[in-house]
Amino acid sequence: MKITITGSLGNISKPLTQELVQKGHKVTVISSSTAKQAEIEALGAKAAIGSVEDVAFLTNAFTGADAVYCMIPRANYFDPNLDLDAFTRKIGNSYAEAIQKSGVKRVVFLSSIGAHLEQNSGIIQRYNEIETVLKKLQDVSITFMRPTSFFYNLLAYIPLIQSQGIIAANYGADSVIPWVSPNDIAAAIAEEITSPLDGKKIRYVSSEEVTGHETARILGEAIGKPDLKWVLISDEETLNGLVNVGMQPKIAEGLVEMYAGLYNGLLGEDYNNNKPEIMGKTKLADYAQEFAAIYNQK
Repeated sequence: MKITITGSLGNISKPLTQELVQKGHKVTVISSSTAKQAEIEALGAKAAIGSVEDVAFLTNAFTGADAVYCMIPRANYFDPNLDLDAFTRKIGNSYAEAIQKSGVKRVVFLSSIGAHLEQNSGIIQRYNEIETVLKKLQDVSITFMRPTSFFYNLLAYIPLIQSQGIIAANYGADSVIPWVSPNDIAAAIAEEITSPLDGKKIRYVSSEEVTGHETARILGEAIGKPDLKWVLISDEETLNGLVNVGMQPKIAEGLVEMYAGLYNGLLGEDYNNNKPEIMGKTKLADYAQEFAAIYNQK
C-alpha cells in the first residue's frame, strides 16, 4: 500500500513508519523539519516537508495514497500567545479539506480517550470537535484511534520526585489509570491502516490499568526510591503548580479539568464500555526502565 503519515518521527509515527516499511508498504512521512529528511529516508520512507496547516501541501501529500494517518502535533503549552483551540481547529479542518480534495478513501485519525464528551473534558474537547468534522466526510472510511494516558506523560513529574520525593496530582492515587505506550498505539494504527473498513469506527488503545499508588511503586522501584508515593491534591493545587512552572493559565485549566474527569470517571465512561479486547504488549514495568534512564540523567 501507499501510505502517508503525519507526525514526523515522533513517539508514535517513528515506530509506525518502521513497522509499515518493514511490511513492504511505500510510506511517505510528513514533517515540518528539513532536518528530519535524512533520518526519514534512512528508515526507507519518503519525506514530504511542509506544514499540516497548509491545505494545498496536505492535499498533494495525500493524493495517490491508499491510506493516510493524521494526528495533531503537540503544541507548546508554555507559549503565552498560543490559542490552543484555534491551533487544533485549523489543523483538523485542514485534514478534512485535504482528505476530501485528495480523494483518499482510508484514514486513521489519532484522537483521545474522552473524545466522546462535548464538554467537561478540558483540552480533550477539541478532539470531540475534530471527530465531528471528520465524521461528516462522505465516502471515506475512518478509524478514530482513542489512546488512554501516555506513559511518557509521567516524565513531567521528575522535578517533583527529585525535589519532594512524591508524585502529586488531582487524579490517580487509589483510582485506576489506563496507561498506554506509544509503541502499542503505533502497532494498533499499523493494523487499522492496512485493514479494509467501510464507514467509521472507534478503537481504544491501552497497555495496562493500574492505580496511581501502584504506578508510584513501580516507578519508585525502578529509580531506587521504593517508598515513592502518589499524593492526591486538589484541582486548585494542581492548577497553581502548573501555572507556577510557566504553563499558560488557560491550558493549565484545561489540563486540570481533563485530569479531574479521569479521576471522577467521566473521561473514561465510553472507554470502560468499549475496552480493547487485548491490551498492548508494553507494561508499566517495561516503561519504568526507560523512565529511570531519563530520571538518572536529570
